[in-house]
Amino acid sequence: MSENAIQAVPIISSARYPERIVCLTEESTETLYLLGEQERIVGISGFTVRPPEARREKPKVSAFTSAKTDRIMDLKPDLVIGFSDLQADIAAELIRLGANVLVMNHRSVQEILDMILGLSNLVGAHERGQALVHEYIERLSLVSEQAKQLPRRPRVYFEEWDEPMISAIRWVSELIGYAGGVDCFAHLGLMPHGKDRIIANSQDVIDANPDLIIGSWCGKKFRPEKVCARPGWDTITAVKTNNLFEIKSPFILQPGPAALTDGLEQLQQIIHDVAQQ
Repeated sequence: MSENAIQAVPIISSARYPERIVCLTEESTETLYLLGEQERIVGISGFTVRPPEARREKPKVSAFTSAKTDRIMDLKPDLVIGFSDLQADIAAELIRLGANVLVMNHRSVQEILDMILGLSNLVGAHERGQALVHEYIERLSLVSEQAKQLPRRPRVYFEEWDEPMISAIRWVSELIGYAGGVDCFAHLGLMPHGKDRIIANSQDVIDANPDLIIGSWCGKKFRPEKVCARPGWDTITAVKTNNLFEIKSPFILQPGPAALTDGLEQLQQIIHDVAQQ
């Protein structure tokens, strides 16, 4: 290189927001659609059902604990968004391949709201994110006020999985409270990992004697007849009164907009109906 040669350097006029995003779970996909930023999404989870157009429009590149990392890298993402330690191995592999990865661990209602606002900031949609969060806070406040009018607060056993029995994760436990119920195993809801929410002794549920049982078996159909047939469960109030209900997992076990809208609405309807009995 001659002494007079000048090395070319890129001219940067402004910073850019991520333009090619891969979402490894549904809640980030739904949030981006609600923000009007769906054009930034180039890949999604195969479990995505909300919004339905995402499933039609976007390539599916992952399950929940596994992913086609080569396919993801072929999409040339400038950001990959995942959820929780359950996707740590996927995240690590993508990081080794050179991807920018953001993994969030939002497990409470407050953390879901924080996630929505943080994601809106990340894509330059702060005002829309604030509006969404305000809308959800107003919804939660209204539901909480309506719960105060109930004649009683039913005791709820929420089952996230059946073999082994796993009780409600934190955001579900909290939403039960907003809707007017009392989570029989709220202390377990504080545990972030499913293995720590296992109810090893069926007698614990019998002793808790819930007024209603809600099942959401992580994508598997809830079978109330199997629950009723468990030894000793015929003494539980919920079983004796046939108050066993299903909320499908995409509505309640996704830590995002679905849980704060359709999931909460279904919880409220079930709890209010039982409270009036």
